[in-house]
Amino acid sequence: MAAVTIYTSTPCPYCSRAKALLKARGADFEEIHLPWDDDAGRSALIARTGHRTVPQIFIGDDFVGGFDEIAALDRTGTLQELLAA
Repeated sequence: MAAVTIYTSTPCPYCSRAKALLKARGADFEEIHLPWDDDAGRSALIARTGHRTVPQIFIGDDFVGGFDEIAALDRTGTLQELLAA
């Protein structure tokens, strides 16, 4: 199964939904928690993804987006394909 990395924060309902979806699909993931006041962490996230908001999800080295994007991938069956790679 592909390595998955998810950037999260608390409270974040979209982060919770993304983690639940990944778990439901059998994916193990590395969670990188970014508190809202972690300016250095947010700067690193922006440098890596171009986005400040969370969740931000990588499958392997590929940036796939946030919860809305992985939910769309799941609806088409593409998420399972990416996770299996």
